[in-house]
Amino acid sequence: MSTSSPITRRPTKKIYVGDVAIGGDAPISVQSMTNTDTCDVAATVAQIERCVDAGADFMRVSTPTMETVEAFGKIRKQVSVPLVADVHFDHKIALAVAEAGADCLRINPGNIGSDAKVREVVACAKHHNIPIRIGVNAGSLEKDIQRKYTEPTGEAMLESAMRHIDILERLNFDQYKVSVKASNVFLTLDAYRLISAQIDNPLHLGVTEAGVYRTGAVKSAIALGGLLLDGIGDTIRISLAAEPEEEIKIGFDILKSLNIRSNGVNFIACPSCSRQEFDVIKVMTALEARLEDVREPMNLSVIGCKVNGPGEAKESDIGIVGAAPKSLVYRMGEKSHLIDTNNLVDEIESMVRAHASELEKSRENEIIRVK
Repeated sequence: MSTSSPITRRPTKKIYVGDVAIGGDAPISVQSMTNTDTCDVAATVAQIERCVDAGADFMRVSTPTMETVEAFGKIRKQVSVPLVADVHFDHKIALAVAEAGADCLRINPGNIGSDAKVREVVACAKHHNIPIRIGVNAGSLEKDIQRKYTEPTGEAMLESAMRHIDILERLNFDQYKVSVKASNVFLTLDAYRLISAQIDNPLHLGVTEAGVYRTGAVKSAIALGGLLLDGIGDTIRISLAAEPEEEIKIGFDILKSLNIRSNGVNFIACPSCSRQEFDVIKVMTALEARLEDVREPMNLSVIGCKVNGPGEAKESDIGIVGAAPKSLVYRMGEKSHLIDTNNLVDEIESMVRAHASELEKSRENEIIRVK
């Protein structure tokens, strides 16, 4: 039942996006980006709230025009999480959206014009006490860097990132985080490992344009998992051609698998075989859907027979060992009671919700005790 992680994170500075800490000893945060028309305020707010329900720590919203800046201000007043404004090229939009309540600017300093324009944006960020995310993408490197390296490489992405970083550092601005994203797993790994050795500011991890749901999730898990195992990364975004709330769920699944951060139930289930005493796939599909709203971290093992069931159950908060007509329940590693195998979904849901309530009360009591 151990939930500790053997991973040692690299030390970084701590910055804040709204009230969410990034870097230092802060938990690795999970974020996504809206894909609605920003000017459709109601649709964008609804999408953000779905992501919040899935556990999002903050969200990014695209602001390509002044009309979207006005909408951003309205959205900011209606949602409960910090918002990052995604800005490209136009420093006036960056200034306007900072005034409209952005909690962070995603903007590359080298792409917004003259030194005077950059100084103006940085001064505005300082005034509003908001950070900047430098976002380097393998598909949009500066033309001179493209000519120099002929193709995207980790070194090319590092050079681009350091160019933007140098601009901010020369303006005495150190409240920034950096991403160096590529759609290729190996290039992503290379770029992040290179930049992690050069700076101590927080890193935003992601595989850009990872693909559709299944393949994108796999690609992201491999790349981000490798970096997280190295102790690299302070905030993550899973970029999928899917609904953004699915990105949040997968992000937490990756963190959960490494015992870095939990957000609800960690499901442990056998793949099922002819030994199974009940339809494992059907039961697990139903449980995953029913228990999506549970946010208290716990391990739930549901094994279809007696072969591996007891071993997994002993290591889980709640464990089910399949048998007919009654399945055996373990609680916190100890045998507890028998339940009707024909009514597993209802029985397990009830136990999980009761345990979640116990955990929540215990956490609240601990907070009161500390205070």
